[in-house]
Amino acid sequence: MSVNKALPYLFVLPEDRANRQLAIGFYLQIDKSRQMQILKVSGGWTEALRLFESVHVSEMERDENRFILLLLDFDDHLNRLEHVRAVIPEHLKDRVFVLGSRTTPEKLRQALRRESLDSYEKIGAALALDCRENTDKTWRHDLLQHNVPEVERLRTHIRPILFNSI
Repeated sequence: MSVNKALPYLFVLPEDRANRQLAIGFYLQIDKSRQMQILKVSGGWTEALRLFESVHVSEMERDENRFILLLLDFDDHLNRLEHVRAVIPEHLKDRVFVLGSRTTPEKLRQALRRESLDSYEKIGAALALDCRENTDKTWRHDLLQHNVPEVERLRTHIRPILFNSI
């Protein structure tokens, strides 16, 4: 199902299949499903960045309702976030978000198995619950806590777009 472009909406650009499954778990928990669309897997963080620059920047410039989340693996390179942010045009920075596991989703899933989060979809659902309830139980995990500043930005801009309860 496509988004309702007459209202603010979120596109999620996942780096790989595991990140896409995380996004699906999140998507299944939101209230306003017509306001979020998960795009095809990009095939790596550099390819996600290339697609963002070559396709999404110009589309965002034409459509002020579009927000985008780049869902990437940081592969223990936290400077990757700085590299990605440097590519985002200044006038779009408020509508572009970058999140991901400090390592990989596979390692995140392994680490969260103890908390009964044994699938990417369950992890995505737990992250959505944190967003809905304004908590950080799952976001506090060591492999996700570097996202906290970005999650705060998301809560400000995206939470009203995806969730009824604010």
